[in-house]
Amino acid sequence: MNLFENKFKNSLKSKVVLLDKIMHYIIKRKGKQMRPMFVFLSAKIFDKFNENTYRAASMIELLHTATLVHDDVIDEAKFRRGFFSINALWKNKIAVLVGDFLLSRGLLLAVKNKEFGLLEIMSSAVEDMSEGELLQIEKTRSLDITESIYFEIIRKKTASLIAACCASGANSVGENDLNVEKMRIFGEKAGIAFQIKDDLFDFSNNTLLGKSTGIDIREQKMTLPLIYTLNNINNNSKKNIINIIKNHNKNEKKVAEVILLVKENGGLDYATKIMLRYYNEALDILEEFEDNEAKKSLKLLLDYVVNRKK
Repeated sequence: MNLFENKFKNSLKSKVVLLDKIMHYIIKRKGKQMRPMFVFLSAKIFDKFNENTYRAASMIELLHTATLVHDDVIDEAKFRRGFFSINALWKNKIAVLVGDFLLSRGLLLAVKNKEFGLLEIMSSAVEDMSEGELLQIEKTRSLDITESIYFEIIRKKTASLIAACCASGANSVGENDLNVEKMRIFGEKAGIAFQIKDDLFDFSNNTLLGKSTGIDIREQKMTLPLIYTLNNINNNSKKNIINIIKNHNKNEKKVAEVILLVKENGGLDYATKIMLRYYNEALDILEEFEDNEAKKSLKLLLDYVVNRKK
């Protein structure tokens, strides 16, 4: 990871002073870097590792950072990981261009090294993430998200990137198409579990999160605990929840009322059960491979996905 960080920094260098300054700001405020870890471990599970793996991890991190910068513009967010967002400091126009720069740098890493399999994995992830975001925006307007549509949204918007991490890790060490696809599916299932865990946080009072509960409700996002609750309560309660989400989503007392209804009607228990189902399906895929340190670490990383506190 230390060597990766140096390579990642080098991939961000620019002769444009403003851009270089912003890249330095981004590097200093990096997150958990869970996605590069998925890349490295998905290569090492095959007892292989090479320079292509570092490039794959850098591509993933460039793509992920680009989406975060663009997401903050879309959501008009002023903070990211407790620090000012790029758009808060340098305004939307610059933030959009920074996101475009990061995305292009990531794609160029593959093109310049003629790694077209990696390029296909990355480009497919970008396509899925864009479609997932637009599908969520479309459905949020009408609040008619079914469980199947919800899973389609999170598969594309969130899980596709973690799937790309695992597929690109296997691809970087020359694994066959079957193993690359197995790792992609493993990553997809881990990503879905990751997103459901995020859904559960919105109903938690855990102060470690650094944010208040009910943010998804205020943003009119239909999460799994909420969808389950709407499908399993009487019509009057359902109409009340939909009315709050549509017309009173900024009212703290009303939002708290929705949170309580979700808790009382088994929404959190149901979402937890589904999250653990995807967790176990991901574990089953890992069991198809021989035991080694990377496999053990992937299991630990998967445990972290469902047990993390923030």
